[in-house]
Amino acid sequence: MVIKKIFIVGAGLMGSGIAQVCAQSGINVILNDISKEAIDKGLKDIAWSVSKFIEKGNLREDKETILNRIKTDDDFSSAADADLAIEAVFEKLELKQEIFRKLDEACQQNTILASNTSAIPITELGSMTKRPEKVLGIHFFSPVPMMPVAEIIRGIGTTEETILIGVDFVKSIGKEPIRVESDVAGFLLNRINFPSTIEAIRLVEQGIGTVEDIDKGMRLAFGRRMGPFETGDMVGLDVTYGALMACYEETKDPRFYPPQLLRRKVKAGHLGRKTGKGWYEYNEDGTRKAG
Repeated sequence: MVIKKIFIVGAGLMGSGIAQVCAQSGINVILNDISKEAIDKGLKDIAWSVSKFIEKGNLREDKETILNRIKTDDDFSSAADADLAIEAVFEKLELKQEIFRKLDEACQQNTILASNTSAIPITELGSMTKRPEKVLGIHFFSPVPMMPVAEIIRGIGTTEETILIGVDFVKSIGKEPIRVESDVAGFLLNRINFPSTIEAIRLVEQGIGTVEDIDKGMRLAFGRRMGPFETGDMVGLDVTYGALMACYEETKDPRFYPPQLLRRKVKAGHLGRKTGKGWYEYNEDGTRKAG
């Protein structure tokens, strides 16, 4: 199955990033969100990112050609003829389940339904549809245009044919697929990453290290492009909290319970770049304040 048209639900950081890499690969995209503000910001971010790729000589096509492949919508009517629909909204089970119910009704019978969730089991979402065999996880990493990997997750009902379509799709947009054969909360890479992020937060809570030094150490010692706190501010502390809670609620494993400092910051509205303050503080243009 060749993916020619994709319907993406959620125009935030992840959804807009997925839309960009698809458009850059020649795929037509419908970017869906109920918020006009989110759509406008998503398109603005895509345009900026595409411009940067062109400036660096990483794209052969011009900016207008790429952006013209992305259309927007605030309902599900244009999902009818999509080959693949990807849900990329906040890590809240009930919200994702409702979206999958709507996608199942709106999409043609052969459409593959995927979730970009970082933690919620795919079987929980596939059970909301009449096509669990065509439901899978395609978990991209942030920032999507830069990160070269995506997890392909099998739910209990997912067929091998669907998994292979996901693998081929990910390859077609220039990413390396990592197959996850068992539908566990957090999947493969975040089962490794979450405990390290939690430990980093606890080290700050205990006054053992600073946010700045931990980020610097993770970059310099382990070759990460961004430290855990820089990544958290980009993704959103509320998104990190939601992913950790989803993993904790599924497993009841205390290793995944969000640390107090993270819980307090989310309550206080310190969510990262999008609010101007998270682990770091930011200027109005999104650049980090010195200090």
